[in-house]
Amino acid sequence: MSVHQITPVILCGGSGTRLWPLSRKSYPKQFVPLMGEETLFQASARRLSGETPDLKFQKPLVLTNSDFRFVVTEQLQAIGIDPGAILIEPEGRNTAPAILAAALYAHSQDPDAILLVAPSDHVVPDVLAFHAAVTLGLASVQQGDLVTFGIQPTHPETAYGYLELSAPPADAPVKLNRFVEKPDAARAAELLSAGTYLWNAGIFLFRATDIIAAYQAHCNDLMQPVSDAVKQAETDLGFLRLAPEPWSAADDISVDYAVMERANNLSVVPFDSGWSDLGGWDAVWRESTADEQGVVTNQGATAIDCQNTLLRAEGERLEVVGIGLENIMAVAMNDAVLVADMSRAQDVKLAVSALKEKQVDQATQFPKDHRPWGWFESLVVGGRFQVKRILVHPGASLSLQSHFHRSEHWIVVEGTARVTIDDQVRLVTENESVYIPLGAVHRMENPGKVPMVLIEVQTGSYVGEDDIVRYEDVYARD
Repeated sequence: MSVHQITPVILCGGSGTRLWPLSRKSYPKQFVPLMGEETLFQASARRLSGETPDLKFQKPLVLTNSDFRFVVTEQLQAIGIDPGAILIEPEGRNTAPAILAAALYAHSQDPDAILLVAPSDHVVPDVLAFHAAVTLGLASVQQGDLVTFGIQPTHPETAYGYLELSAPPADAPVKLNRFVEKPDAARAAELLSAGTYLWNAGIFLFRATDIIAAYQAHCNDLMQPVSDAVKQAETDLGFLRLAPEPWSAADDISVDYAVMERANNLSVVPFDSGWSDLGGWDAVWRESTADEQGVVTNQGATAIDCQNTLLRAEGERLEVVGIGLENIMAVAMNDAVLVADMSRAQDVKLAVSALKEKQVDQATQFPKDHRPWGWFESLVVGGRFQVKRILVHPGASLSLQSHFHRSEHWIVVEGTARVTIDDQVRLVTENESVYIPLGAVHRMENPGKVPMVLIEVQTGSYVGEDDIVRYEDVYARD
C-alpha cells in the first residue's frame, strides 16, 4: 500500500474574542497555552506532522498575518517542527481567499498535492483517531471529491453550523446534502435528535487541482486577484508576502459560502472521537478535567463550595478565589477580569465591543507585547515615566534606534546584554545598569544562550511606542 503525501494548510489569523481576556486581537487564542503546556497552534501543527502507515505529512503551509509571522516561527521551532512556506496575508479576507492562495501556491510546487486544511485553534485529543479519519477520506479525494469532516454532536450547540448528511453517519464518507446555518436552541435540539446532522468543523481534505477547479466553477471572481497576489508575492526574511494590491480586490468571504455550499462533489467523514474549537469559556470548561463538583481551576485559582464553575488566574503573583459560585466562569489577568454566567459564554464578545467603545487598551492589546526578539510588558505607567520588563531571546537583537522624547535606564536582572550607545559597545551583566540619554542611537542584544531579562525605566515628555526612529533592523521592520 502506498503512503499518501499530505500537505497541511494551517490557518492562524483569527482573533478569538469569545475567549477574552486571555485571547485578544494582538495575541489571539491559537498562540496561548489554553489546554496544557502547548499552545493550540503548536498542538495543531504537531497533530498534522509525522507519518503513519498510510499518511506522510509534509512541512506545514501556514497562512497568517504580518503581526504573527515571528510568533508562528518561534512556536514551531519550540516543538521541533520545520515549517514550509509561511504566507503572509496583507489583510484578513476570510477563509475563501486564504485557502485559494494556499491551493495555488501548493499546486505550483506540486501539481498532485493533497491538502489538509485546518484552523489552528481546535482541540482534538485523539490524534490517532483523527489520522484514521483523514485516511478514510482519501478514497473520496482520489475520486475528485472535496472532503469535509463532521463532528458527532454531543449536545444541542448553537455556536456551530451543521452538515446535513444524505444518510446516517457510518464508517465511510457520506455524501453531503447541505450546509445548515447556526441554529437557535430549539432547532439545535431537533438537529441533534435527527441523527443525520453533524457539526461543521471547518476542516477540509482535497487535491489542489480539485479545489482550484471548484473556485473556477463557483467563485471565479476570486481567481484573478488571489492568483495575482500569489504570483506577485515577495520573499521577506523567509516569509512569502502576498501582494497587497491584488489581494485587496478579493472578496471577504468564507470558503463555505464561496465554494462548498455550491459544489456537488462534497463528502463528509464523520468523526466522533472528541473535538472542540474552544469557541468560548464554556467549551474550555467542558474540555478540561473537572472535580466531582464540576469545578475547573488552574494553579492560581481556589474554589470553595462552588459547582459547575471555571476559575482561572492568568498572571504571576495573581490568586483568584471563588466562594459559593454556581455556573460561573471567572478569568483574571493582571489588567482585566471577566466574570460571567456560564450560559452567557457566547456573549463575551459583547464585552470586547463595549471596551472598544470606551477606547481602552484591554479590548485588543495583550499585556505582553510580543516582538520578533522576545516580549515586553508595562509594569507601571505615569504621566512622564514608564517601567517595563523586557525579555530578549538568545541571539536576538532589538533595532538600532533613537527617541525624540524620552531617555532610558536599563537594569539587567537575568543574563547578559550587549548594549550599543552611539559609538560605544559594552556588555552589561546581572545587577548592572546603563543609561541611554535622550536622542542617543542605541541597541540592545542578547549574545548569550539563555534569555536575557531587564527592567527599563523610561522618563520624558512622551513614552508611547511610536516615539522611535529605526536605523537598522534585522527583522526588516519600518
